Amino acid sequence: MSLLAERASISRTTLSKIEKGNPKVSLESYAIVIFVLGMIDRLADLVDVRYDELGLTLEEEHLPQRIRHSPVRKD
Repeated sequence: MSLLAERASISRTTLSKIEKGNPKVSLESYAIVIFVLGMIDRLADLVDVRYDELGLTLEEEHLPQRIRHSPVRKD
């Protein structure tokens, strides 16, 4: 843990917060740890909207509803 924190240039406290998923830790710190762990290809997954289920659900709620018009009668 000390070696990872040193290589990422962050404190052990910050690394511990990252491990616990603390939302107050900067995205930069998360990215550096991911890079140091050799998982840089996974970094793109953090911001890929396809993995954001809540965001996709909220987006669907804002889509316009389908509007159906009654057929016009010719008398």
